[in-house]
Amino acid sequence: MPQNVKIRCRNTNTVISVPNGTTLRELYERCNIHMQYGPMCARVNNKVQGINYRFYNSKDVEFMDITTDSGMRTYTRSLFLVLAKAVEDLYPGARLIIGASVSRGYYCELRIGREVTDRDAQAIDDRMHEIVRMDKHIHRVQCPIEEAIELFRSRDMESKARLLESQRNLYAYYYRLCDTIDYFHSCLLTRTSQLHLFQVIRYYDGLLLRIPSQKDPGKLEELVPQEKMLNVIREYRRWQDILGVRNAGDFNEAVLNGRATELINVSEALQEKKLNEIVDNIIQSRARIVLVAGPSSSGKTTTSKRLAILMMACGVHPHIISTDDYFVNRVDTPRDADGNYDFECIQAIDIPLFNQHMNQLLFGQEVLLPRYDFKKGERVYEDRRVKIGTDDIIILEGNHALNPMLSRQIPEAQKYRVFVSALTTIALDDHNNVPTMDIRLLRRILRDYRFRGFSARDTIRRCPSVSAGEEKWIFPYQEYADSTFNSALLYELAVIKDQVMPILEQVCEREEEYAEASRLRKFLRYFRSVPADQIPPTSLLREYAGGSSFKY
Repeated sequence: MPQNVKIRCRNTNTVISVPNGTTLRELYERCNIHMQYGPMCARVNNKVQGINYRFYNSKDVEFMDITTDSGMRTYTRSLFLVLAKAVEDLYPGARLIIGASVSRGYYCELRIGREVTDRDAQAIDDRMHEIVRMDKHIHRVQCPIEEAIELFRSRDMESKARLLESQRNLYAYYYRLCDTIDYFHSCLLTRTSQLHLFQVIRYYDGLLLRIPSQKDPGKLEELVPQEKMLNVIREYRRWQDILGVRNAGDFNEAVLNGRATELINVSEALQEKKLNEIVDNIIQSRARIVLVAGPSSSGKTTTSKRLAILMMACGVHPHIISTDDYFVNRVDTPRDADGNYDFECIQAIDIPLFNQHMNQLLFGQEVLLPRYDFKKGERVYEDRRVKIGTDDIIILEGNHALNPMLSRQIPEAQKYRVFVSALTTIALDDHNNVPTMDIRLLRRILRDYRFRGFSARDTIRRCPSVSAGEEKWIFPYQEYADSTFNSALLYELAVIKDQVMPILEQVCEREEEYAEASRLRKFLRYFRSVPADQIPPTSLLREYAGGSSFKY
């Protein structure tokens, strides 16, 4: 074994020779890199590793700070461990469930046999800050997987025991902070003192863990009220309780016990029930235009089509129109700060023409609707003439549908707003949620590859710009919705796993997008596969997996 290894540091564009067994932390100090809050993790040969990683061969390295997606994920996972320890110290025997991202933080359930109070939240916050000030070491422990399962089960951490039990690995690792142990699906920080900013507050019936802003890590993320989204999370939790499946371990056990078909059928039935409820509300509101909005790959198109079918079953004639057809010609599209076309901004839509056409339709006039030719980058007119009856409803689907700027000339009484997104889904265990952004990214990778000719690398590369557009133009308006529809399906990761894995594996190690592809592959492996042939042809998932009875 060589005494020294050569490391190419991408941050400084230099090659440095270090002793065999050097850690990433030691390399960072030798490279004279300054990151205000230190490195959270690093890409080693384009795969994310913790700062305790040791070198035994020559590698490429790029250190990641808290302003990167990988760095922020490492920071928040480390916060989860400190939160779990604080709860364990203060409330022995309590159950902490770290849920979805909401209000720019993480909503957590704390089951202590009574209502959670402001005093509880303050006590947990104080204890977490005390643990951080103590500068405790976070140990990564590797052991035979049977030993880890037995250890978690002995501490009544059943969700973690079941998650590991369903894996096929010979060895597993877990993290230890003093006498607290926990499992996380990716790397953590090495010391608690690296957690420079956070806050725990009471949030409705639970807790909200507030985290630093990724853009400005010296400040907490702005607290944005999202009561409607929280209600969806609660509703989904009730659905999970109906199915008896709250996490990946529960799901895998159910699949092994032959319940896959039941999980699919009940999940689809619950979504259909929710859509029926939305249609009833629309009809009762006497609205003429239903505005359906949501981020990329949220399932807006299929949701609109299913709403239309349910409306027809109620004796209402729907007309589906896409706001995409009102894009301005490409040459007239606004440009971003880098000089590239900004297709995400609302000014990319011909708002005056859109409002003119919608009002003409509402007044019973016949309108020649445009169609946007994405290949030419131009709006074209074919023989698509529409005239609606006095009791007909327009279903308007598009990213900006909830933005007041889009429909400002349409009377409020005529509008009903629906927000669609994969708002919450199955977790890996009590302390490892699956980000809903990942669900939508996997859907988009599968759809882009199957129907648009894009590779996984192409889709991953575009993800930051798509996400930035959503943060600016879509998410600020989600609480304006009259109804919110969670398009996530309990079983979907198990179904798309076998289809998307080969696509992700095409991203090679020398490509920067390999880190993201590798991360997605890793958490998909936690789920047992379920055949796609049992999915109904009208399922929202068919929009991405193929085989839908709808035309797109």
